[in-house]
Amino acid sequence: MDILKEATIFEETKMTHMSTSDRVTASREAKRLILEINEIYKKTQDTNLMDVMKRLTAKKKKIDVRLKGRPNSGI
Repeated sequence: MDILKEATIFEETKMTHMSTSDRVTASREAKRLILEINEIYKKTQDTNLMDVMKRLTAKKKKIDVRLKGRPNSGI
């Protein structure tokens, strides 16, 4: 299961001072990791995998907010 090692490395990577291109790449990498772990989770139903996916999703959301901006709360 080296996908978990990749996920751990991704989680520990600092996301400061990134260019837009780097953020896009990181967002795509997070999506790839989440989808691959999800395929394994479907077969094993291991709760640890779900926890990893939740952490990756949280990090991906932070990257996406930085890319797309925050949604407006009014007009």
